[in-house]
Amino acid sequence: MAARRTLELSDEQRAELERARDRHPKPHVREKAAALLKVAAGQSPHAVAKQGVLKTRDPDTATAG
Repeated sequence: MAARRTLELSDEQRAELERARDRHPKPHVREKAAALLKVAAGQSPHAVAKQGVLKTRDPDTATAG
């Protein structure tokens, strides 16, 4: 069985992502920041890709680079 992907963020990284999620002028940056915060909060990347963002994404690429 594959290992579950997780994401650990420092307080500074979390704050930066929250600012991007709430205020970035580009929608795709806001969406990606929101997805990363959800993964860091414990949701699986697959669940975030399928139902945690506005548009369904491929689970293998939703939180990649």
